[in-house]
Amino acid sequence: MFSELKPTAVWAHFATLCRIPRQSKQEAALRDHLRDWAAACGLPTQVDDAGNLIIRKPASPGLERVPGMVLQGHLDMVCQKNSDSPHDFSRDPIKPVLRDGDLVAEDTTLGADNGIGVAMILAVLEDTSLTHGPIEALFTVDEEAGMGGAQGLAPGVLQGSVMLNLDTEEWGEFYLGCAGGMDVNVSRPAQARPLPAGHEAWRLSLRGLRGGHSGVNIHEERGNAIKLLVRVLHGLAGRYPMLLSELRGGTARNALPREAFATVALPAGHGTELADDMAHWQSLLSHELAGVESGLQLSAQATQATHVLSPQDQTIWLNSLHASPHGVRRMSQRVPGVVETSNNLGMVDLKPDGGSCNFMVRSLLDSGSQALADEIVSLWALSGTAAESNGQYPGWTPNPDSALLKLCQQVYRSEFKAESSVQVIHAGLECGIIAAKYPGLDIVSFGPTIRGAHAPGESVDVASVTRTWQLLTAILAAHA
Repeated sequence: MFSELKPTAVWAHFATLCRIPRQSKQEAALRDHLRDWAAACGLPTQVDDAGNLIIRKPASPGLERVPGMVLQGHLDMVCQKNSDSPHDFSRDPIKPVLRDGDLVAEDTTLGADNGIGVAMILAVLEDTSLTHGPIEALFTVDEEAGMGGAQGLAPGVLQGSVMLNLDTEEWGEFYLGCAGGMDVNVSRPAQARPLPAGHEAWRLSLRGLRGGHSGVNIHEERGNAIKLLVRVLHGLAGRYPMLLSELRGGTARNALPREAFATVALPAGHGTELADDMAHWQSLLSHELAGVESGLQLSAQATQATHVLSPQDQTIWLNSLHASPHGVRRMSQRVPGVVETSNNLGMVDLKPDGGSCNFMVRSLLDSGSQALADEIVSLWALSGTAAESNGQYPGWTPNPDSALLKLCQQVYRSEFKAESSVQVIHAGLECGIIAAKYPGLDIVSFGPTIRGAHAPGESVDVASVTRTWQLLTAILAAHA
């Protein structure tokens, strides 16, 4: 399949990325492969203390004095799959299919974010026919789990004066700014209690939501499986002497939770009433989310449980999760149409002996993310629950006078006889962190059209990959 797609070199490299597992914090196998590949191409490499890989390519003959250009992408991918998929991201290759002009992973994430950008950079490194000045390819690690690679990049490693980041997802747009953010991590221990006699256990499942990128899709009002199931549990606890045994949902901090599951215990004989309640909530939530979530499925099946939370811990968890914010907090007044501050309740894992949950906060203003994180910490503090914010990374402040942006716009106009647009994205790009370490670096980000990043069914538009390659190589030549 890959051999049928153009440009051949880009898709050949992406096929390699699909074969080699590359979860966040587990990029070593891919990095080692790329180091060996670069050595075979005669290109010098460097691995820094954070685990980032830098590959350098000399300038085309006669262009040695041209200011250097950094091409940047991240090696890791978000690993999400449908709960009934047997895929193991630690060992199994991604298996995409070609459908209606898109390359799609049906039951898992595809890793086009940021695999396509990485594949393009690798294709640039091996193509001896291109015209360009000195190139530094910066492949960072751990982007999706906290931007650890960019955070650990030391000043002075990069020598280039401009940088193209290839980690955005809408063809025809140049990105010049992004949100910063931080995590809020909550944890609370508990004393498990034996399940009382005369109780039956039930597994409640909320599935079928669209999920998606917690920054890019946050304004679309897609359902959050954790928040919705907590709402159901909160309602059931008001009707029955319900005991909570487990609650889990979401598998990535930066993905909207698509599924959530709970194990509850009710006095024997309430099965029929529970089924009626599930049907009621299914109808109610489907009505509320009409036009946004058409696949919501809520169900209850008999199961087994041996222990439950104490009534006090159950109340604290359900009330606190129910009251916790999720979604858009404020739209930007500086950049019309762009979310300024938001929050994603991305993961929860609660068992009878305690649990944890994670919130990912984003904002175009560093003070905005700090303020919302402080609110979340304060909410949980009311119950004496430990919550702390960490992993703060800066936003990328737009520079409308960017000379690189003007060059990119000019090349786009020349190559495609059309105008591009300039955007600010409500997602975390490594550009902000790198710009803070290299204050004089002129940065622009662009890429092909990727749909459904961070969720199973992620796809990339094949034609836009061809155009992005054309644009990238033309910018390299124009910069020279």
